[in-house]
Amino acid sequence: MKLRTGLQAMFLALAGAAVLAGLVAVALVLQQQDQAQKQILALSQRSMHALASQRLLLRGEAVSAQVADALVNPLYYFDLEAIGAAVGNVLRQPDVSYVIVYDADGNIVHDGSRDIERYGQRMDDPFALEVVAATGQHMQSDGKLLDVSMPIRIGDQRLGGVRIGYSLATAKQDEDAMVATMQARLDEIARRHLVSVGLLLVVLVALGALVAAMLQRRLVRPVRKLADAAQRIEAGHYDVVVPADERQDEIGDLVRAFDRMRDSIARHDRDIRRMAYTDSLTGLANRLALRETLDQRLLEMQGAAGRLALLFADVDDFKRVNDTLGHDAGDEALIQFTARIDAAVREFDVADALLARFGGDEFVVLLQLPDASTADLRTVAGELANRLVQEVARPIEVEGRRVFLGISIGITVFPDDATSAAMLLKNGDIAMYQAKLAGKNCHRFYSLAMDQAVERRMHMEHELRGAWDRGELSLAYQPVFRMGDKALVGVEALLRWQHPEFGNVAPPVFIDVAEQSGLIDVIGPQVLHAACVEARAWQQRYPSAADLFVAVNVSPRQLRGAAFAVEVEAALRESGLSPRHLHLELTETAVIGDEARIGQLLSALRALGVKIWLDDFGTGFSGLSHLRRVPVDGVKIDRSFVADVLRDPDDLALTTAIISMAHSIGITVVAEGVEKEGQFEVLRDRGCDLGQGFWLGHPLPAREFDALLR
Repeated sequence: MKLRTGLQAMFLALAGAAVLAGLVAVALVLQQQDQAQKQILALSQRSMHALASQRLLLRGEAVSAQVADALVNPLYYFDLEAIGAAVGNVLRQPDVSYVIVYDADGNIVHDGSRDIERYGQRMDDPFALEVVAATGQHMQSDGKLLDVSMPIRIGDQRLGGVRIGYSLATAKQDEDAMVATMQARLDEIARRHLVSVGLLLVVLVALGALVAAMLQRRLVRPVRKLADAAQRIEAGHYDVVVPADERQDEIGDLVRAFDRMRDSIARHDRDIRRMAYTDSLTGLANRLALRETLDQRLLEMQGAAGRLALLFADVDDFKRVNDTLGHDAGDEALIQFTARIDAAVREFDVADALLARFGGDEFVVLLQLPDASTADLRTVAGELANRLVQEVARPIEVEGRRVFLGISIGITVFPDDATSAAMLLKNGDIAMYQAKLAGKNCHRFYSLAMDQAVERRMHMEHELRGAWDRGELSLAYQPVFRMGDKALVGVEALLRWQHPEFGNVAPPVFIDVAEQSGLIDVIGPQVLHAACVEARAWQQRYPSAADLFVAVNVSPRQLRGAAFAVEVEAALRESGLSPRHLHLELTETAVIGDEARIGQLLSALRALGVKIWLDDFGTGFSGLSHLRRVPVDGVKIDRSFVADVLRDPDDLALTTAIISMAHSIGITVVAEGVEKEGQFEVLRDRGCDLGQGFWLGHPLPAREFDALLR
């Protein structure tokens, strides 16, 4: 155990000087002690204030950016529950006084309260005007509150923003408490010094000069070193070396306490930065880290010959995993995908490659070849994209089930395609979207033509919104006949779009836009309801149409919706149509990958009396296998077989086999695309039950079909 060497003992050891010299030395010591105490308090107070302010600012910046990223989708879809959950998490943090989510006009969307008492009210506090006008992260303070705001954007569109208010009262109280503590410690030191000085007045006057020199070396110099270290820490240099001192007195205690304080501040700073720049689920760099890295690399390459590629990847149909297996399973799947993608990127051994999770099921890979490399960047990026497609396509095991997914990748290159980070990310997203349109599970390089295609598609999506209410969308009805006696037994409802600018838009074009944008969730129920109402009206007006059925096409997105069965029941109930007169047509692609859940849904609908038909039968790679797992009442032979049934023996044989197989298990067979009399006769002779096509009858608007029945 080391003995404490106090100032009093040192003063006693230096006794022997003259009285006059001792008095002068005492005066000098007291003066220097007072100056040292003031320096310690002043410098320490400034350092603590600066450190606390900087920590709070960094925390506000990081938290507001994270919350803004988390609120993009909830605010875009106006999901108040998800917004409230995100706001509640922030409100539970210490020193947070309020969290306000507002729209682009400055109106309050959520304030964290259960009932959202201020919902729809305009923000009218002193900070509100600058918050609404700010185009980026903005901070304001009135000495009592620190208000940090962050706009919420999706692409170039500003959805609104989020404000977080931090109370400065707690920080001020902590600062005052620490200053008071330091003042008390220094006062204690001063009292001890006075006692020592009192003793020295008797025996150490002659050694006053020596005492003064010793005080300078043992007291003032360590304090100045601490002050210098505090200034460097204040500037953010947490690796500063605090003067090591093994002294067992108060100054030594102060030095060691200061060292521990530095370590604590540095540790908290690392934790905050890790939270701000790392994705919590996958451990990858997050969107903020990616953007800062991308900005830094582009800045370094200004005027240089460097090139950089950005791979924007999105896991195909990942929502299906969350919807069918739950979000925990989705997180597990994302972790497995992350490991595969990371391994594939590491295999290419590109030193400056960065893998980041951009959000949800989106990943971004940043590739930058060394200046000395002779490899072609586009070739390397394409090879890496192909490798990622292969890796993700392999099935994974999630909660005991095999999951098959793919990945769509868009590639853009600097400086060929863009010169800014925002444009590179935008172009990568556009190229990824084109990869999805190309069939998914592939990659595409960005081109200027993609921009034009996206603009056209966005314009069409904009025009499609509200088209039903404007009367631009309508239904045409193609008659379905019994092959044996050519009797009219039903109709297929076909959606048509007559646009004032585009004219007649091809159904495959606008239906694909509706599915990709989610508008099919709105249009689908409207089509179903209108078809049921029209079919029931015909049954009531014409005795010959008493058993007329109506067939309605169902998209894969509708089938995966949780409310589809409810929508069908509502359409039947509101129209009065018997369930046995409603036939729902779905394609094999709507079934693949989720046969178990969709099979249960279709079984429930069949229990009501609704008929289920499998459309485009024979074109899928596993059409026959679906008849074992998915309950259907009929199959529609694809028009590609019917078109060549007269001249291609193989198509004739396949068509005959389909009819025989279906009849053997009690399934109705419908032929579509019957455009010639010979086709009709061949299909009838083979026992096909029902048929439709231009030779039998063209699709007709409701009024014309009404005239046909009349």
